[in-house]
Amino acid sequence: MHAYRSHTCADLTMDNVGDTVRLSGWVHRIRDHGGVLFVDLRDHYGMTQVLCDPDSPVFSQVERLRSEWCVRIDGVVKARAESLVNPKLPTGEIEVYIRDVEVLGAAEELPLMVFGDQEYPEETRLRYRYLDLRREAMQRNMMLRSDVVSSIRRRMWDSGFREYQTPIITASSPEGARDFLVPSRLHPGKFYALPQAPQQFKQLIMVSGFDKYFQIAPCFRDEDPRADRSPTDFYQLDMEMSFVEQDDIFATMQPVIQGVFEEFGDGSVDTEWPQIPYAESLLKYGTDKPDLRNPIEMQDVSEHFRGSGFAIFAKLLEQDGTQIRAIPAPKGGSRKFCDRMNSFAQKEGLPGMGYIFWRDKDGETEAAGPLAKNIGPERTEAIRQQLGLGVGDAAFFLGGKPASFERVASKARDVIGEECGLTDMDRYAFAWIVDFPMYEADEESGAVDFSHNPFSMPQGGKDALDGDPLSVKGYQYDLACNGYEILSGAIRNHRPDIMFKAFELAGYGEDEVRKRFGGMVNAFRFGAPPHGGCAAGIDRIVMILADTANIREVIMFPMNQRAEDLMMNAPSEPTSDQLMELGLRVIPQE
Repeated sequence: MHAYRSHTCADLTMDNVGDTVRLSGWVHRIRDHGGVLFVDLRDHYGMTQVLCDPDSPVFSQVERLRSEWCVRIDGVVKARAESLVNPKLPTGEIEVYIRDVEVLGAAEELPLMVFGDQEYPEETRLRYRYLDLRREAMQRNMMLRSDVVSSIRRRMWDSGFREYQTPIITASSPEGARDFLVPSRLHPGKFYALPQAPQQFKQLIMVSGFDKYFQIAPCFRDEDPRADRSPTDFYQLDMEMSFVEQDDIFATMQPVIQGVFEEFGDGSVDTEWPQIPYAESLLKYGTDKPDLRNPIEMQDVSEHFRGSGFAIFAKLLEQDGTQIRAIPAPKGGSRKFCDRMNSFAQKEGLPGMGYIFWRDKDGETEAAGPLAKNIGPERTEAIRQQLGLGVGDAAFFLGGKPASFERVASKARDVIGEECGLTDMDRYAFAWIVDFPMYEADEESGAVDFSHNPFSMPQGGKDALDGDPLSVKGYQYDLACNGYEILSGAIRNHRPDIMFKAFELAGYGEDEVRKRFGGMVNAFRFGAPPHGGCAAGIDRIVMILADTANIREVIMFPMNQRAEDLMMNAPSEPTSDQLMELGLRVIPQE
């Protein structure tokens, strides 16, 4: 017999009754029923109930077992009494009578329990991640992640792609976040960077004549953490294709992403993926990653408040670039709900959120609330007609420069959709967000810089760069799913003359472009094909499929919110010898 097991803890059935078997795993739970010890033995594959009575030669040893001890048991498989069958377990019809036991690894007092659904602080869970990962939900999440990656790989190969690896140690590249720098021992004073993405390399692969590339790529960004973003490293499905336009990328990626959600998701998967311009997405949803499970669309209602009796909005509209936007709230027409949403806006940092709700009065539709009294019945009726609302409905209003309130408006839309029962929670809804602006201006200095990927082709080519930079749109696109961005990409700028002009508008001279991106600029001089691609976030896709809002729930060994690995004690201080070898000195922070 094998040294540790003849079967896993998920294998045994009625067909094995009478067999002598060997199992190895962890003590999940121990129960003493009148002197008979019942032990739930768990391994990666499942659970088997084993038991020991006082007649067993190893009863005293089994008595000493504790939760999470790693043990091997030998025993005989017997059928459970019909009344004791556990239909929830694949092994629920049998049990194993212990004849021998060996402790393979004893466990000290546990800092967190594997059995049960107790909640523990995240710091405890990350410090003892190896115990946290033994829990059923975490085992399920990690297997889901592995299966999703395998499925993606298979689907990409089936679509005619091949996987190629790109360097991990490379040069710094502006991808919108801070680099992790790596000092060079052989070149004192110089630094490599961990790649924020394989952006330049995958474009060079296209220049090299490979038509379709993909990679499950590790990416490294020194970012501020969020619940849906890892602060240090993450994995993405990275892909690139030659001789393609934007719609070719969409047509290639939809079957891959849709197929993964159909294979692993718990809800219906939309097959129609609309293309929504960036400006329209901000207007209707307040975000460039809208949750289309929620049917609410915001509308500009500025004209109804211009010159009205509601002085706050009327005066706002006298300023350039301001707007009043309404969030319709079907079924939200109660003062209690309206007051709750007003408090929500205040907690989000705004002074409040105006509202109107409509009720029945003597068979007539009446507008109620302080705002309705200020602007009068004609204007409130015009607003109701525009928004398509009626008795029992409400509308909420935010004003100012859109950039100042869109974040809160987007969150309010989500809250209203969920609380009013409008959001279909059993569905995956996708949208391509297109026509991103190439540039943005700093509010204080007015300086123009790239707003998205600097390597994107401007719509209209070089001629588009002769006018107002802020009016230039790029062939850039994101894919939104249920309120998350899960994919981002672009058709690339493969023409050096257009690239120099594009960077010039953002304040980068030709010499600086050649210095920072010399490899790619030089390559484009030798017959670069039109090409484009994208990257889809593996961690975020699995997070959505696992139905969790915390990305650390689907990463095997994540950092905490301060970008610390509590388990491995990273980051750590270097030794004096290491610093000396690298020619570095650490300056203490005051």
